[in-house]
Amino acid sequence: MSEQPPAPGPGFGPPPPQYAPHQAPAPPPHAPAQPGYGPVPPQPQAAGPEFLAVDKRNAVVVDASGVVFEMYGLSVEFRWPEIRSVHYKASPNGKALMVAVVHQDGRFYECVVEAKPRARLQEWFPQLAWVLGHYRPAG
Repeated sequence: MSEQPPAPGPGFGPPPPQYAPHQAPAPPPHAPAQPGYGPVPPQPQAAGPEFLAVDKRNAVVVDASGVVFEMYGLSVEFRWPEIRSVHYKASPNGKALMVAVVHQDGRFYECVVEAKPRARLQEWFPQLAWVLGHYRPAG
């Protein structure tokens, strides 16, 4: 039986001391965790109901923070304290939802979301009414 040399360890081993990377001493076990380390705390979720109507180009979102219009890739956010009123109706051809936000200073913003199939429009009306009533019970 011939003796075989011991198997080499992984890699080439540690670098010589002059080339070894400098490491900071480990913090004591009772030290508080450094910011940026450890699990990320959960972000607060918006409480309450939400409404979402989306088509190929536009979207309307109503939630606890307010109303958001997304039109052709641009977003406009309206927070509840800056909203005087929110109005909605079917488009004249009955194929889209038209939502308008009246700002406290009187400015008027509108977003139109196509309802495909057309029956979806009839689903959106009661949902939108309920969510708006939840956040703006007086109108």
